[in-house]
Amino acid sequence: MHSILIVEDERWVRTALRKTIEKTELPFKVVHELTNGMEAIDWLSQNKVDIVLTDIRMPVMDGLALIEEIQRRKHMTRVVIVSGHDDFTYAQQAIRHGAFDYMLKPVETDSMAACLQKWLEKQEKGRASKPDNQPMDLNEISPIERVIRHIASLSVPDLPMNEAAAMVHLNASYFCKLFKQQTGHNYTDYMTGIRMKEATRLLEKTSLRISEIAERLGYADLAYFSNTFKKIVSVTPSEYRKTRI
Repeated sequence: MHSILIVEDERWVRTALRKTIEKTELPFKVVHELTNGMEAIDWLSQNKVDIVLTDIRMPVMDGLALIEEIQRRKHMTRVVIVSGHDDFTYAQQAIRHGAFDYMLKPVETDSMAACLQKWLEKQEKGRASKPDNQPMDLNEISPIERVIRHIASLSVPDLPMNEAAAMVHLNASYFCKLFKQQTGHNYTDYMTGIRMKEATRLLEKTSLRISEIAERLGYADLAYFSNTFKKIVSVTPSEYRKTRI
């Protein structure tokens, strides 16, 4: 039997999840139940489990922070998020933070079975491609690297510092210090550089007016955009475009 830890602050939800797992008739067993992420981290320091099934919003430590701490401590377990919030942004955050899967409450038996079956298939593929004594890679990345990857995935590079810090559950001042340590740049300068790189691409590859490019990149003041661009690229946007035609 494969083991599951349920982390959920509402007792009736824990009971419902345990019964749903039993109804799947798959080889999984709930070995323990806890009420928040901090309790889970303490328990995992002394115990091993195949899957952590956790809510997102909980007191003390939420599900997203729990995923990060599990990865930081290199616990070889997969985390499945269960949430009552029917909002795609929660799913995006969960997957971005390293969740194996995401399910909405109330969890139906078919959904639970599909999730657990996917876990079994991943395990089989892992065993087929790796030596028996080599653990599965959890693709652990640092909070700063996670933010950088997220910025790279945005169609428009616009992520305020406070949102970036909140995304990885750090306060803004510590986030700034850590970002500087790991990248050699402060966050504001880094984002300005990313915006100007996107500006050069748009100037080269599109016929958008310079004012449209500025607006697209979050600059309401065209003169400020042009001055910032010249400071970074050494020429004005119009001059840059002429040299690339």
